[in-house]
Amino acid sequence: MSNPLDDGDNPPPKHQRDGSQEDRKPSISPIDRGSLTPQQAKQLSPSSLAYIGDAVYELYVRLTFLLPPKRIQLHHQQVVAQVRAEGQARQWDTLVQHLDEAEQQILRRGRNAAVGAPRKADPDLYRQATGIEALIGYLYLADPDRLQELWCYFDFSLPPSVSRSQHDASRQGDAESD
Repeated sequence: MSNPLDDGDNPPPKHQRDGSQEDRKPSISPIDRGSLTPQQAKQLSPSSLAYIGDAVYELYVRLTFLLPPKRIQLHHQQVVAQVRAEGQARQWDTLVQHLDEAEQQILRRGRNAAVGAPRKADPDLYRQATGIEALIGYLYLADPDRLQELWCYFDFSLPPSVSRSQHDASRQGDAESD
């Protein structure tokens, strides 16, 4: 696996130039999107899959709300509304009807692995969100094409509280420009 940040102009690390054992450091190769077989991905714990899925989900949501350009505070509010447990759990009912049995099993494994929820979060919603994250993590690692297919079923319409905040923020911006 090549390093995407390496443009080829950098000399090799010292341990590759002179071959001395004392200068060698263990190399860490990141796991890339789609680089695991489904069997390998299933060997990861549901918590590990959810950990990866959480990051992938947030990045996808950030990219979804990136355009049209807006103030960063508003962008942040929109993203947070979607990546919170409540926002993720809203995807459960819509998504589950488009999953095959193996994907539903991963979803349930992730949901059942969530042992504790933050004090302010509803435990059932938190478990559903963890299930969604585990599925996203699994698909990101083992079947990114399938993950791409499933993104179209996610509903990122804003809940009413964020819509009001958005309206208030835009009115405040208009008042500042006067």
